[in-house]
Amino acid sequence: MLTPSDGTRIFISVTPTDMRKSINGLSALVLDTFHQSPQSKHIFIFYNKIKDKVKLIFWDKNGFVLYYKRIEKRRFQLKFSPENDVLEITENQLQWLLAGLDFQLMHEFNEINYKEYY
Repeated sequence: MLTPSDGTRIFISVTPTDMRKSINGLSALVLDTFHQSPQSKHIFIFYNKIKDKVKLIFWDKNGFVLYYKRIEKRRFQLKFSPENDVLEITENQLQWLLAGLDFQLMHEFNEINYKEYY
């Protein structure tokens, strides 16, 4: 399970990426697509055209981490509107995405804060 540290933002490229790219190629895409430093400690997500593979890249203390997942017999639920190049998601949405769920339809429960009890 991937657990981002506090202050980590998570970004998805909304256009498919060539999955032959590794750390160097994806780092260049982070600069071009996200306009961010690859060493910013944020998580950057890329997926292929068929939507059965995702790659995450992020900087961890002294080097890059490349996280790769191929889903079998299904596709990742990735549906984007073409108006933006990048989508920012939450940590929960990241976990739902990696589990193969439609993270855009799912939502967290609203927080309830009672002022009075009975």
